[in-house]
Amino acid sequence: MKKELEFNKNEDALKLLLTDVKKRLEKVKLGGGKKKIEKQHAQGKMTARERIASLLDSDRPSFEIGAFAAEGMYSEHGGCPAAGVIVVIGWIEGRQCIVAANDATVKAGAWFPMTGKKNLRAQEIALENHLPIIYLVDSAGVYLPMQDEIFPDKEQPSSLLITGRSYTSYQDHCRRPRMLWVLLLPIFPAQKSVPQKAGNRDGPQ
Repeated sequence: MKKELEFNKNEDALKLLLTDVKKRLEKVKLGGGKKKIEKQHAQGKMTARERIASLLDSDRPSFEIGAFAAEGMYSEHGGCPAAGVIVVIGWIEGRQCIVAANDATVKAGAWFPMTGKKNLRAQEIALENHLPIIYLVDSAGVYLPMQDEIFPDKEQPSSLLITGRSYTSYQDHCRRPRMLWVLLLPIFPAQKSVPQKAGNRDGPQ
């Protein structure tokens, strides 16, 4: 009887923890908030998560990486849910890959220090698991008030150059492509594309 009571107590505690995690996740999924999402829709744009969902095979499993990255950080700057970038492992036309998309509802997709770390981790996972990686970029660039904290660290965007070169050499050898839509990152994609009216850099329209 005592063991059963202890089991029920632990089960209830676990359920409470899971409920709390779900609530936090729902808040994270709002990114910069409902008003920012509505603004994206008013401009005829999908949010980062909507873009990823439309790209992935709907009949195959997928899961998000680092949804709670930067949780509770940068509060003096208004916060940075999910570190301002959504990273998902899923399937596209029957092929498993990683998709990373800047969340434009969070400071117009600007890069915080944790954004660089999360992007770097996505590259490492792609390398370690032999997965193609696709970037959907809608970014204002580096978050200027924190630019002095973004580039010096070995796990910051400057490292994306090194990891990117490793990935480029690897993809040339093993045919694991990396694609980029709207180029605004210090990386070396195998292919890039800029949607019409979304950018002014050279590349397919």
